[in-house]
Amino acid sequence: MPLLLSALYCFVIVFLVTPLLKILALKFSILDIPNARKIHTEPTPLLGGLAVYAGVIFGLMFDFANLQFISGILIGATIVLVIGLIDDIIKLSAKVRIIFQVLAVLIMIRFGIRISFLPNNFWGNIGEIILTLIWTIGITNALNYLDGIDGLSAGIAGISALIFAIIAFQTHQSAITLTSIILAASCLGFLPHNFKRGKIFLGDAGSTFIGFMLAGISLIGNWAEDNVVKLVVPILILGVPIFDMVLTTIMRIKEDKISTVIEWLQYEGKDHFHHRLIDLGLRPLGAVLFIYFINISFGISAITVSNDRAILGLLSILQAAIIFAGIAVLMITSRRSSKITH
Repeated sequence: MPLLLSALYCFVIVFLVTPLLKILALKFSILDIPNARKIHTEPTPLLGGLAVYAGVIFGLMFDFANLQFISGILIGATIVLVIGLIDDIIKLSAKVRIIFQVLAVLIMIRFGIRISFLPNNFWGNIGEIILTLIWTIGITNALNYLDGIDGLSAGIAGISALIFAIIAFQTHQSAITLTSIILAASCLGFLPHNFKRGKIFLGDAGSTFIGFMLAGISLIGNWAEDNVVKLVVPILILGVPIFDMVLTTIMRIKEDKISTVIEWLQYEGKDHFHHRLIDLGLRPLGAVLFIYFINISFGISAITVSNDRAILGLLSILQAAIIFAGIAVLMITSRRSSKITH
């Protein structure tokens, strides 16, 4: 019951605060202006991410012990949110954004939150720090990449956080359960305003904040008894943003569109998972629902495999890779056929 009440409070807070932030964004012209690389056709308010942040902070304030437990994640996520907000207002360079994202991850690591499976020596520690940087910055920006169509980034984040909460609840990890539930409810409280006609966007502030929170939650949880499965579970839950990030990165490198991390971070294009589904003929809402179903499917696999051995965890990853590879081939060949036809 306390979990449900916390979720309800966060949902209501975000739902009520979002319209106020929309008015603020319109007043100060903090808008996402349409261009050739974007789907929307009208300038759209951006400050929705602040509402999600308010919901998360409000929910965590009811449990100071939990707040202290995830303080490293929350401080890092707040830095990412502030930099994203500045970027939404005045547009920062990709170099500045990546520097502050690295700083945010290092602060989180300083609080003892990082990937942990390598030998406890100098090289093992360095390797874990590097992997934590790659994982956290990757997931943070992957959620930002998905924020290109109404309801997608917040919906995927809400589903993923809920899956984390279910596994944490089953394994009696109360602090992680509460944190995940609060994040899920805050994302879901924003969704009605993102889908409506007079909508508001998360902005870079919101999508990167949510991505950082998810990456952090994935690092602090004990997702399985087997060490291999511990790594497999977060990959399955966050499989959709990982797939989108990997596919777009590979295709952009292949097509000589990017060659450095900075170019990767600043490049914008209609070549993401959701764009390719729309190219196949799905309407935007249909593309969103399709991706939701995939996210839920792999989330169920993550719940199932959390009690299994290493071999079954690896088979689950192989299954996910085969499914995503099939989807990628279908989307790429369809796009090429469309270009030839036109």
